Amino acid sequence: MKVYNVTRYRIPALITSAVFILAFWGYTIFVAGGFNFGIDFKAGLNLTVDVPDADNEQAIREVLGDFKPQVQTVSNSKGRFIIRIAEDPNVENFQQVATDKIVKELKSAFGSVKVVSQEYIGSSFAAQLASQTIWLTLIALGLILLYVWVRFKLNYAVSAIIAVFHDVLFLLGFIGAFQLEFSTATIAAVLTIIGYSLNDTIVIFDRIRENTRIVKDKSFREIINISISQSLSRTLITSLTTLLAVVAILIIAGGTIQIFALNLVVGIIVGTYSSNFVASPILLAWHNAQVKKAHKKASSSSFSAETSSAPQKKDSSSTPKKQTAEEIAEATARKARTKKKKKKKK
Repeated sequence: MKVYNVTRYRIPALITSAVFILAFWGYTIFVAGGFNFGIDFKAGLNLTVDVPDADNEQAIREVLGDFKPQVQTVSNSKGRFIIRIAEDPNVENFQQVATDKIVKELKSAFGSVKVVSQEYIGSSFAAQLASQTIWLTLIALGLILLYVWVRFKLNYAVSAIIAVFHDVLFLLGFIGAFQLEFSTATIAAVLTIIGYSLNDTIVIFDRIRENTRIVKDKSFREIINISISQSLSRTLITSLTTLLAVVAILIIAGGTIQIFALNLVVGIIVGTYSSNFVASPILLAWHNAQVKKAHKKASSSSFSAETSSAPQKKDSSSTPKKQTAEEIAEATARKARTKKKKKKKK
Protein backbone atom coordinates (compact mmCIF):
# COMPACT_ATOMS: atom_id res chain seq x y z
CA MET A 1 0.00 0.00 0.00
CA LYS A 2 1.24 3.44 -0.92
CA VAL A 3 1.49 5.77 2.08
CA TYR A 4 0.73 9.44 1.38
CA ASN A 5 2.54 12.04 3.47
CA VAL A 6 -0.62 14.02 4.30
CA THR A 7 0.78 15.64 7.44
CA ARG A 8 3.46 17.29 5.30
CA TYR A 9 0.84 19.73 4.00
CA ARG A 10 -0.79 20.46 7.37
CA ILE A 11 0.51 24.04 7.68
CA PRO A 12 -0.47 25.15 4.12
CA ALA A 13 -3.84 23.45 4.57
CA LEU A 14 -4.59 25.21 7.85
CA ILE A 15 -3.49 28.57 6.41
CA THR A 16 -5.70 28.05 3.33
CA SER A 17 -8.71 27.22 5.53
CA ALA A 18 -8.13 30.28 7.69
CA VAL A 19 -7.85 32.55 4.65
CA PHE A 20 -11.10 31.27 3.09
CA ILE A 21 -13.05 31.44 6.37
CA LEU A 22 -11.85 34.96 7.18
CA ALA A 23 -12.53 36.12 3.62
CA PHE A 24 -16.06 34.67 3.57
CA TRP A 25 -17.00 36.04 6.99
CA GLY A 26 -15.35 39.40 6.32
CA TYR A 27 -17.34 39.83 3.11
CA THR A 28 -20.55 38.68 4.80
CA ILE A 29 -20.25 41.12 7.70
CA PHE A 30 -18.58 44.18 6.19
CA VAL A 31 -19.74 44.07 2.55
CA ALA A 32 -22.98 42.09 2.33
CA GLY A 33 -24.25 43.42 5.67
CA GLY A 34 -25.01 40.03 7.22
CA PHE A 35 -26.84 36.86 6.28
CA ASN A 36 -29.79 36.73 3.92
CA PHE A 37 -32.30 35.36 6.42
CA GLY A 38 -35.29 33.62 4.93
CA ILE A 39 -38.92 33.76 5.94
CA ASP A 40 -38.38 31.18 8.68
CA PHE A 41 -36.36 33.74 10.66
CA LYS A 42 -38.44 36.79 9.78
CA ALA A 43 -41.92 38.00 10.56
CA GLY A 44 -44.29 37.06 7.79
CA LEU A 45 -47.41 35.34 6.56
CA ASN A 46 -48.21 31.66 6.00
CA LEU A 47 -51.04 30.89 3.60
CA THR A 48 -52.46 27.47 2.81
CA VAL A 49 -54.34 27.65 -0.50
CA ASP A 50 -56.07 25.27 -2.88
CA VAL A 51 -55.16 25.96 -6.51
CA PRO A 52 -56.46 22.97 -8.53
CA ASP A 53 -55.14 24.23 -11.87
CA ALA A 54 -51.57 24.83 -10.65
CA ASP A 55 -49.30 22.05 -11.89
CA ASN A 56 -46.45 22.45 -9.40
CA GLU A 57 -44.70 24.75 -6.94
CA GLN A 58 -42.66 26.45 -9.65
CA ALA A 59 -45.84 27.69 -11.34
CA ILE A 60 -46.90 29.36 -8.07
CA ARG A 61 -43.45 30.93 -7.63
CA GLU A 62 -43.51 32.42 -11.13
CA VAL A 63 -46.91 34.03 -10.58
CA LEU A 64 -45.94 35.43 -7.15
CA GLY A 65 -42.40 36.38 -8.11
CA ASP A 66 -42.70 39.93 -6.73
CA PHE A 67 -43.36 38.54 -3.24
CA LYS A 68 -40.29 36.22 -3.32
CA PRO A 69 -42.32 33.44 -1.70
CA GLN A 70 -41.44 30.05 -0.32
CA VAL A 71 -43.83 27.48 -1.75
CA GLN A 72 -44.35 23.95 -0.48
CA THR A 73 -46.76 21.28 -1.66
CA VAL A 74 -48.99 19.74 0.99
CA SER A 75 -48.68 15.96 0.84
CA ASN A 76 -51.73 13.87 -0.02
CA SER A 77 -53.61 16.96 -1.20
CA LYS A 78 -53.61 17.68 -4.91
CA GLY A 79 -53.40 21.36 -5.72
CA ARG A 80 -52.87 22.45 -2.10
CA PHE A 81 -49.83 24.63 -1.36
CA ILE A 82 -48.31 26.44 1.60
CA ILE A 83 -47.11 29.93 0.63
CA ARG A 84 -44.79 31.90 2.92
CA ILE A 85 -43.90 35.53 2.36
CA ALA A 86 -41.85 37.90 4.52
CA GLU A 87 -43.47 40.93 6.13
CA ASP A 88 -43.01 44.33 4.51
CA PRO A 89 -42.71 46.85 7.39
CA ASN A 90 -43.81 49.68 5.08
CA VAL A 91 -47.24 48.13 4.50
CA GLU A 92 -49.97 48.78 7.06
CA ASN A 93 -52.29 45.89 7.93
CA PHE A 94 -49.84 43.62 6.14
CA GLN A 95 -51.68 40.35 6.72
CA GLN A 96 -54.93 41.44 5.05
CA VAL A 97 -53.27 43.41 2.23
CA ALA A 98 -50.84 40.61 1.36
CA THR A 99 -53.55 37.95 1.44
CA ASP A 100 -55.80 39.94 -0.91
CA LYS A 101 -52.94 40.55 -3.37
CA ILE A 102 -51.85 36.91 -3.41
CA VAL A 103 -55.39 35.65 -3.98
CA LYS A 104 -55.89 38.20 -6.75
CA GLU A 105 -52.67 37.19 -8.53
CA LEU A 106 -53.46 33.48 -8.25
CA LYS A 107 -57.03 33.92 -9.50
CA SER A 108 -55.88 35.87 -12.53
CA ALA A 109 -53.39 33.11 -13.39
CA PHE A 110 -55.24 29.91 -12.45
CA GLY A 111 -58.89 30.84 -11.96
CA SER A 112 -60.16 28.94 -8.93
CA VAL A 113 -58.38 29.73 -5.64
CA LYS A 114 -59.45 28.92 -2.08
CA VAL A 115 -57.70 30.11 1.09
CA VAL A 116 -57.73 27.17 3.52
CA SER A 117 -55.89 28.90 6.37
CA GLN A 118 -53.71 31.89 7.09
CA GLU A 119 -51.25 32.50 9.92
CA TYR A 120 -49.21 35.55 10.81
CA ILE A 121 -45.77 35.00 12.39
CA GLY A 122 -44.53 37.87 14.55
CA SER A 123 -40.96 39.11 14.90
CA SER A 124 -40.67 37.81 18.49
CA PHE A 125 -41.45 34.27 17.37
CA ALA A 126 -38.90 34.51 14.56
CA ALA A 127 -36.23 35.74 16.99
CA GLN A 128 -37.09 32.93 19.41
CA LEU A 129 -36.74 30.38 16.61
CA ALA A 130 -33.30 31.74 15.72
CA SER A 131 -32.04 31.60 19.32
CA GLN A 132 -33.41 28.09 19.82
CA THR A 133 -31.65 26.97 16.65
CA ILE A 134 -28.30 28.30 17.88
CA TRP A 135 -28.67 26.70 21.31
CA LEU A 136 -29.74 23.33 19.92
CA THR A 137 -26.75 23.32 17.56
CA LEU A 138 -24.35 24.10 20.43
CA ILE A 139 -25.92 21.39 22.60
CA ALA A 140 -25.52 18.88 19.76
CA LEU A 141 -21.84 19.80 19.43
CA GLY A 142 -21.39 19.43 23.20
CA LEU A 143 -22.92 15.95 23.18
CA ILE A 144 -20.70 14.99 20.25
CA LEU A 145 -17.65 16.18 22.19
CA LEU A 146 -18.70 14.08 25.20
CA TYR A 147 -19.26 10.99 23.06
CA VAL A 148 -15.90 11.20 21.28
CA TRP A 149 -14.18 11.90 24.62
CA VAL A 150 -15.65 8.71 26.12
CA ARG A 151 -15.13 6.70 22.95
CA PHE A 152 -11.51 7.80 22.43
CA LYS A 153 -9.56 10.38 24.47
CA LEU A 154 -9.80 14.09 25.10
CA ASN A 155 -7.21 14.93 22.43
CA TYR A 156 -9.20 12.99 19.82
CA ALA A 157 -12.45 14.67 20.93
CA VAL A 158 -11.06 18.20 20.79
CA SER A 159 -9.47 17.59 17.38
CA ALA A 160 -12.76 16.25 16.00
CA ILE A 161 -14.77 19.17 17.37
CA ILE A 162 -12.30 21.72 15.96
CA ALA A 163 -12.69 20.06 12.55
CA VAL A 164 -16.49 20.24 12.91
CA PHE A 165 -16.32 23.94 13.82
CA HIS A 166 -14.09 24.44 10.78
CA ASP A 167 -16.75 22.89 8.54
CA VAL A 168 -19.59 24.90 10.10
CA LEU A 169 -17.70 28.21 9.88
CA PHE A 170 -16.69 27.53 6.27
CA LEU A 171 -20.22 26.55 5.20
CA LEU A 172 -21.89 29.47 6.97
CA GLY A 173 -19.28 31.84 5.56
CA PHE A 174 -19.95 30.50 2.06
CA ILE A 175 -23.70 30.94 2.53
CA GLY A 176 -23.25 34.49 3.77
CA ALA A 177 -20.71 35.54 1.14
CA PHE A 178 -22.91 34.36 -1.75
CA GLN A 179 -26.06 35.63 0.01
CA LEU A 180 -27.82 32.29 -0.18
CA GLU A 181 -31.08 32.22 1.74
CA PHE A 182 -30.61 31.25 5.40
CA SER A 183 -33.61 29.16 6.41
CA THR A 184 -34.47 26.07 8.44
CA ALA A 185 -33.26 24.06 5.46
CA THR A 186 -29.85 25.67 5.99
CA ILE A 187 -29.83 24.48 9.61
CA ALA A 188 -30.74 21.01 8.40
CA ALA A 189 -27.84 21.10 5.94
CA VAL A 190 -25.40 22.26 8.64
CA LEU A 191 -26.46 19.49 11.04
CA THR A 192 -26.23 16.93 8.23
CA ILE A 193 -22.68 18.03 7.41
CA ILE A 194 -21.72 17.90 11.10
CA GLY A 195 -22.76 14.25 11.23
CA TYR A 196 -21.15 13.43 7.88
CA SER A 197 -17.83 15.08 8.70
CA LEU A 198 -17.69 13.64 12.21
CA ASN A 199 -18.36 10.13 10.91
CA ASP A 200 -15.48 10.42 8.45
CA THR A 201 -13.18 11.80 11.16
CA ILE A 202 -14.04 9.01 13.61
CA VAL A 203 -13.26 6.37 10.98
CA ILE A 204 -9.76 7.81 10.55
CA PHE A 205 -9.25 8.26 14.30
CA ASP A 206 -10.30 4.67 14.95
CA ARG A 207 -7.71 3.49 12.42
CA ILE A 208 -5.05 5.70 14.08
CA ARG A 209 -5.85 4.27 17.50
CA GLU A 210 -5.70 0.72 16.15
CA ASN A 211 -2.38 1.30 14.38
CA THR A 212 -0.77 2.78 17.50
CA ARG A 213 -1.25 -0.64 19.10
CA ILE A 214 -0.06 -2.66 16.10
CA VAL A 215 2.72 -0.54 14.58
CA LYS A 216 5.55 -0.20 17.10
CA ASP A 217 8.47 0.89 14.95
CA LYS A 218 6.88 4.06 13.52
CA SER A 219 6.47 7.57 14.88
CA PHE A 220 3.01 8.95 15.59
CA ARG A 221 3.25 11.17 12.51
CA GLU A 222 3.97 8.15 10.31
CA ILE A 223 1.09 6.26 11.93
CA ILE A 224 -1.28 9.11 11.04
CA ASN A 225 -0.12 9.04 7.41
CA ILE A 226 -0.54 5.26 7.28
CA SER A 227 -4.03 5.47 8.80
CA ILE A 228 -5.20 8.20 6.40
CA SER A 229 -3.82 6.25 3.42
CA GLN A 230 -5.62 3.10 4.58
CA SER A 231 -8.91 5.00 4.90
CA LEU A 232 -8.51 7.07 1.73
CA SER A 233 -10.29 4.72 -0.67
CA ARG A 234 -13.25 4.39 1.68
CA THR A 235 -13.40 8.17 2.16
CA LEU A 236 -13.29 8.96 -1.57
CA ILE A 237 -15.85 6.32 -2.52
CA THR A 238 -18.29 7.45 0.16
CA SER A 239 -17.89 11.13 -0.72
CA LEU A 240 -18.19 10.63 -4.49
CA THR A 241 -21.29 8.44 -4.29
CA THR A 242 -22.95 10.92 -1.92
CA LEU A 243 -22.01 13.82 -4.19
CA LEU A 244 -23.54 12.10 -7.22
CA ALA A 245 -26.90 11.87 -5.47
CA VAL A 246 -26.78 15.42 -4.11
CA VAL A 247 -25.66 16.93 -7.44
CA ALA A 248 -28.63 15.23 -9.11
CA ILE A 249 -30.95 16.94 -6.61
CA LEU A 250 -29.13 20.23 -7.22
CA ILE A 251 -29.75 19.99 -10.97
CA ILE A 252 -33.33 18.73 -10.90
CA ALA A 253 -34.84 20.53 -7.88
CA GLY A 254 -35.63 24.18 -7.43
CA GLY A 255 -36.24 26.71 -4.68
CA THR A 256 -35.33 25.77 -1.11
CA ILE A 257 -34.41 22.19 -2.00
CA GLN A 258 -31.89 23.39 -4.57
CA ILE A 259 -30.21 25.67 -2.02
CA PHE A 260 -30.21 22.80 0.48
CA ALA A 261 -28.49 20.57 -2.08
CA LEU A 262 -25.89 23.25 -2.86
CA ASN A 263 -25.10 23.57 0.85
CA LEU A 264 -24.67 19.80 1.06
CA VAL A 265 -22.29 19.75 -1.92
CA VAL A 266 -20.06 22.39 -0.34
CA GLY A 267 -20.32 20.73 3.07
CA ILE A 268 -19.39 17.25 1.81
CA ILE A 269 -16.30 18.55 0.02
CA VAL A 270 -15.17 20.62 3.01
CA GLY A 271 -15.99 17.81 5.48
CA THR A 272 -13.91 15.31 3.54
CA TYR A 273 -11.05 17.80 3.38
CA SER A 274 -11.16 18.65 7.10
CA SER A 275 -11.11 15.00 8.20
CA ASN A 276 -7.76 14.54 6.50
CA PHE A 277 -6.12 17.98 6.60
CA VAL A 278 -7.54 19.58 9.77
CA ALA A 279 -8.53 16.98 12.37
CA SER A 280 -5.48 14.71 11.98
CA PRO A 281 -2.86 17.53 11.97
CA ILE A 282 -4.44 18.99 15.13
CA LEU A 283 -4.25 15.56 16.75
CA LEU A 284 -0.57 15.35 15.74
CA ALA A 285 0.14 18.81 17.18
CA TRP A 286 -1.56 17.85 20.46
CA HIS A 287 0.48 14.61 20.64
CA ASN A 288 3.76 16.43 19.96
CA ALA A 289 2.96 18.96 22.69
CA GLN A 290 2.27 16.15 25.18
CA VAL A 291 5.51 14.36 24.30
CA LYS A 292 7.51 17.59 24.63
CA LYS A 293 5.92 18.31 27.99
CA ALA A 294 6.65 14.77 29.23
CA HIS A 295 10.29 14.98 28.13
CA LYS A 296 10.69 18.37 29.80
CA LYS A 297 9.19 17.07 33.03
CA ALA A 298 11.37 13.95 32.98
CA SER A 299 14.46 16.04 32.25
CA SER A 300 13.86 18.42 35.15
CA SER A 301 13.10 15.63 37.67
CA SER A 302 16.16 13.64 36.60
CA PHE A 303 18.42 16.68 36.85
CA SER A 304 17.22 17.51 40.37
CA ALA A 305 17.65 13.88 41.47
CA GLU A 306 21.21 13.66 40.14
CA THR A 307 22.33 16.97 41.68
CA SER A 308 21.00 16.01 45.10
CA SER A 309 22.51 12.49 45.20
CA ALA A 310 25.83 12.95 43.37
CA PRO A 311 28.93 14.01 45.46
CA GLN A 312 30.30 17.46 44.76
CA LYS A 313 33.63 17.48 42.89
CA LYS A 314 36.01 20.39 42.77
CA ASP A 315 37.50 19.29 39.48
CA SER A 316 36.34 21.96 37.08
CA SER A 317 37.68 20.11 34.07
CA SER A 318 34.99 17.42 34.26
CA THR A 319 31.86 18.22 32.23
CA PRO A 320 28.44 16.57 32.70
CA LYS A 321 27.45 14.01 30.13
CA LYS A 322 24.55 14.98 27.90
CA GLN A 323 21.63 12.59 28.02
CA THR A 324 18.93 11.93 25.50
CA ALA A 325 15.24 12.19 26.40
CA GLU A 326 14.98 8.38 26.45
CA GLU A 327 17.91 8.07 28.87
CA ILE A 328 16.40 10.70 31.12
CA ALA A 329 13.04 8.92 31.15
CA GLU A 330 14.76 5.60 31.90
CA ALA A 331 16.72 7.14 34.79
CA THR A 332 13.52 8.57 36.25
CA ALA A 333 11.79 5.20 36.03
CA ARG A 334 14.82 3.48 37.63
CA LYS A 335 14.74 5.92 40.52
CA ALA A 336 11.02 5.28 41.06
CA ARG A 337 11.62 1.50 41.19
CA THR A 338 14.40 1.98 43.74
CA LYS A 339 12.15 4.04 46.01
CA LYS A 340 9.42 1.41 45.71
CA LYS A 341 11.83 -1.37 46.77
CA LYS A 342 12.95 0.66 49.82
CA LYS A 343 9.36 1.13 50.91
CA LYS A 344 8.71 -2.61 50.64
CA LYS A 345 11.77 -3.40 52.80
CA LYS A 346 10.55 -1.01 55.53
